[in-house]
Amino acid sequence: RIRTTSTALALSRLNMISLPIYSCLLLLILLKLGDSFSCNNNLPFLKTSETRKSSISSLFAQEESDSEETIAVDPNAVNVLGTPLRCCCSDVGGTGIGTGFYRNGYCSTGEQDLGRHTVCCKVTDKFLEFSKAVGNDLSTPMPEYHFPGLKEGDIWCLCAQRWAQAYNADMAPKIFLQATHEKTLDHAPIEILKEFAIDKDEAEKILKDLNDKRDQLNNLL
Repeated sequence: RIRTTSTALALSRLNMISLPIYSCLLLLILLKLGDSFSCNNNLPFLKTSETRKSSISSLFAQEESDSEETIAVDPNAVNVLGTPLRCCCSDVGGTGIGTGFYRNGYCSTGEQDLGRHTVCCKVTDKFLEFSKAVGNDLSTPMPEYHFPGLKEGDIWCLCAQRWAQAYNADMAPKIFLQATHEKTLDHAPIEILKEFAIDKDEAEKILKDLNDKRDQLNNLL
């Protein structure tokens, strides 16, 4: 089973002894606040609260008024293989809407993406039924969030904890490793992700090439 990460675990890895007391207190406060906004398996994929609605609305208002660079995919973003992040889907179900938290077609993430929508997956009716049953309705369109509603065969950037939840229930959808952001590894190991990879053969070749180059570099050193 996959265990989702927790703030307590992250905090235990910090060397608090080397930080000033006031810095430690500030860090504790920030981490505590982060807990309240993390992707909770008991909450819907897209919260219907006014706070969430306001956040999403302001995001797209900013998208319309600012340059494309505001929400462009990070050029340094990498996937779970360690190579540049590929586009997941820029036209979900022919709706003209791109997937991802930023709706730019990439499973990129950032400070605004508190739920870590980093897993590029191909949904099935079975998975959508399961998701709806656990309170995460991905089938119903929500125009206010630029969400088209999904059907079997659609490709979407799923919240990493939601994918882990589906995996633990034997309902996880297939994924594209090259379009899945590296932050997903905080929630699931690469060995498990590869079991569900649609692009597994290509991914294995990429990993082999990377390992070969690493060995060559080590030999030079």
